[in-house]
Amino acid sequence: MQVETTDIDGHRIRFARQSTTPPVRPLILFNGIGASLELMAPLARAMEEEGISTITFDVPGVGGSATPLLPYRLGRLAALAERLLRQLDIEGPVDALGVSWGGALAQQFAHQYPERCRRLVLAATTAGALMVPGRLSALVKMVNPRRYTDRNFMQKIAGDLYGGRLRHDGALLREYSRHIAPPSGRGYLWQILALAGWTSALWLRRLKQPTLILMGRDDPIVPLINGQILAALIPNSRLLSIDDGHLFLLSRMTEIVPIIRDFLVRDAGEGAEPAADRTLNAHSPNPG
Repeated sequence: MQVETTDIDGHRIRFARQSTTPPVRPLILFNGIGASLELMAPLARAMEEEGISTITFDVPGVGGSATPLLPYRLGRLAALAERLLRQLDIEGPVDALGVSWGGALAQQFAHQYPERCRRLVLAATTAGALMVPGRLSALVKMVNPRRYTDRNFMQKIAGDLYGGRLRHDGALLREYSRHIAPPSGRGYLWQILALAGWTSALWLRRLKQPTLILMGRDDPIVPLINGQILAALIPNSRLLSIDDGHLFLLSRMTEIVPIIRDFLVRDAGEGAEPAADRTLNAHSPNPG
């Protein structure tokens, strides 16, 4: 990716583009808690191979973006994303994809800037404060930023924390760890506080964007029922459950990226193909 920095509202923000030419309608990627843009690099490359350019950025206090003195809310981060698009001379609507914590930010972006967001992809995420919580043991491990700084600790907890293939695939865990850059302690805390008390449940029914919801069936952090709640609240949505854990975008990338591509390039007049819960199983690249 082409990695750069810019100044937005007096803060240094690090961002990356997979294409050096500003695309007509790129896909903006919102990352998970504590995760720098390097974790999105494999997905960004895979999307580019499918003809879709991407933009992602480190939220304040993560990766190469400066840590603010005071905490922030998701609305401020959505505004930052919109300002970044304007600084890159990207006019008109873009598509948005958010993972886990970043899925909440993607919902906020779509709600706050409906004219800016054409289609929405939500992966392993929730409606916020009204979520059905995951396993307590996994949540305790998740709030500990040590997983980003101590690879031995990550190896011990990854299976119980993320579920799915990371329970037994050491090579996949090493690939995931290779892209990790630790956040600052205060930056990690600010991300936790940004989501405290936030919920999208009050306005999800007003979202106009066709929405693809992707959830892992073996996700200790965000149980599948949270995706079912999102699908029930978002009018023009489709839910696809994946036979994997929280990091299915990494572990099942070759199977999931074409599904995302097909959803994003669908004709503007077509919706998200609302349907009952569909499953992408471990033995077939096609939705069952």
